[in-house]
Amino acid sequence: MKKKMPIDPRVRFGLKLKALRAEIGISQEALANEADLARSYVGEVETGKRNISLLNIYKLATALNVEPASLLQD
Repeated sequence: MKKKMPIDPRVRFGLKLKALRAEIGISQEALANEADLARSYVGEVETGKRNISLLNIYKLATALNVEPASLLQD
């Protein structure tokens, strides 16, 4: 039986971030502005291309008005 590879944590984080952003109904650009980050950076985080720092997790959580830990939960 072939073992299924787990999804990369960067991808999982990005999918969660994108889902929360969509749930709130704001654009990447609006989130980036609120979090004081570049829009391209937020896009790369959402696609799992960036290994996000703890500081930026806090910035994004604050901008989304959620607890930082919620961005790490499935």
